[in-house]
Amino acid sequence: MSMFGNPSLFTRIAIGKTVGLIVGLIGFILIPIISPDLDPFLRWGVLLWYTSLGAFVGVFGVFTWHPIVKMPMPWWIRGVFVGAWMNFVLTFFAHEAMVTVMGDMFGPDAWLQSPFWFALEGAAFGLLVDYLATRYGGEGKVTVDEPG
Repeated sequence: MSMFGNPSLFTRIAIGKTVGLIVGLIGFILIPIISPDLDPFLRWGVLLWYTSLGAFVGVFGVFTWHPIVKMPMPWWIRGVFVGAWMNFVLTFFAHEAMVTVMGDMFGPDAWLQSPFWFALEGAAFGLLVDYLATRYGGEGKVTVDEPG
């Protein structure tokens, strides 16, 4: 049972979007400070990406069982996987911009220069969002209102 009463998919999504909006705003503010020469659309992309990713992690809370591998999917696996995978995919779409950001943040010779570290950041984000969404919005089939 969630803190807000009955388990709710709406609550899960709202929590995910709120956390995503906060993280996205942090990126929106910090990108011009870290990499002032980057395209301003990247700032908006980060804001919208994390808001959407938070909602996506929230929706995935309905799935607590993996039908192919026949294993449970607790929040700490589900959230980490979704966040890491989505940021891994993001790195493919915005590879050059991510390389620039990592170089500007850590220097050209740093061991954290690879843009694929964003996948780890996505894993941490997914873990946080799925923990909060599960804690306050519940998980599984009970979060989906049945008609009637």
